[in-house]
Amino acid sequence: MRRRELLRALAVLSLAPIDAAFGAEIVAVRMWPAADYTRVTLESDAPLAAAHFMTGGPDRLVIDIDTLELKAQLRELVGKVRADDPYVAGVRVGQYQPRVVRIVLDLKAKVAPQVFALAPVAAYGHRLVFDLYPVRERDPLLALIEAKEKADTERAAQAAADALGEFIGRIDRPERALAQGAEPAAPASTREGKIDRLIVVALDPGHGGEDPGAIGPSGLREKDVVLQVASKLRERINQLPGYQAMLTRDADFYVPLHERVRKAQRVQADLFVSIHADAFLRPSARGASVFALSENGATSAAARWIADKENAADRIGGVNLKARDKSVMRALLDMSTTAQIRDSLDVGGEVLSRIGSVGRLHKPRVEQAGFAVLKAHDIPSILVETAFISNPEEEARLRDPAYHDRLVEALAGGIQRYFAKNPPLARRRAL
Repeated sequence: MRRRELLRALAVLSLAPIDAAFGAEIVAVRMWPAADYTRVTLESDAPLAAAHFMTGGPDRLVIDIDTLELKAQLRELVGKVRADDPYVAGVRVGQYQPRVVRIVLDLKAKVAPQVFALAPVAAYGHRLVFDLYPVRERDPLLALIEAKEKADTERAAQAAADALGEFIGRIDRPERALAQGAEPAAPASTREGKIDRLIVVALDPGHGGEDPGAIGPSGLREKDVVLQVASKLRERINQLPGYQAMLTRDADFYVPLHERVRKAQRVQADLFVSIHADAFLRPSARGASVFALSENGATSAAARWIADKENAADRIGGVNLKARDKSVMRALLDMSTTAQIRDSLDVGGEVLSRIGSVGRLHKPRVEQAGFAVLKAHDIPSILVETAFISNPEEEARLRDPAYHDRLVEALAGGIQRYFAKNPPLARRRAL
């Protein structure tokens, strides 16, 4: 009798779920270095429990992960540290105790780490995330001023060199110039209209880091192509007299939706342009689109569907919900003012009319939906879907640098046209 009970108990144990102490396996390890912060992600097939603490002299972040054995996947973290990582100098991994793995991050600067877990979503399993933020946040307005001063210095040097070359040419050929009736060229300042103050444009390449965005039939990732387009557009806008552009991300890392809005507000942007290349249920969907925020729901089912997808980016990209400031959360929930939406529709119309000359439009009008990233109540904001990356033909165009150039010219032209009709008001704080 006792033997049968023992066998029955063993059978029950064999069918019971494997204890987490013996079931957690690391699936992948990733690092995303950026000037804003460095992210370390441990992806596993079961939740991980971790404790961490900081040490000084030198600065280190020590992470102890319970119920885990050191295996090859976790050792890969050592080789993922890049020399240009602003915060991490090196990584060491070891079996600290029989079922505890210790990870030591040697730091280049003091950081304020945020540690949080993410439940499985999309293609990801359980994720344990370590975001290493600088103790003192960079001042984006100061960075923008420094970038403008550097660009102005470079342009002034080039202009001086060009003027010197033209002057020398005139000395060498004065008679020919007079014989042809040539008149001195008007100074640039009289040809180009006066700019009362600097116009700041915030450019927002969608997705990034853990969130690849949509992926085309041949593997082109939305996060990569929109960063390329946004970077080119920044260069083009910075060439315009009286304009300065900034990027919400300038590398492959994820920026939460509310942080994209906050970055634009911190530099007192006059315009916010979010750039995307979405996918749709049918690969036949094609054409560029421009969106503004809506006060009364989406203007079409497709607009609502796209907005829902874009608003889900935080779940995939990974956001520490506990770290969100209540005022930021409240700002995201508040609808923008009617005036902001009206201005957004105006600039969206200018942009749409110009990108229509580059390729096919998905809809002939600016559409509206509840995009979280467009909810800066004090900044006209639009979201541009450059093309459907899910369409094989449009994916091929998105790979073409020449298409990027035409698209950038159209976007810059629409932005210029809007501000020519709607000069910005005096800035609260001069740049």
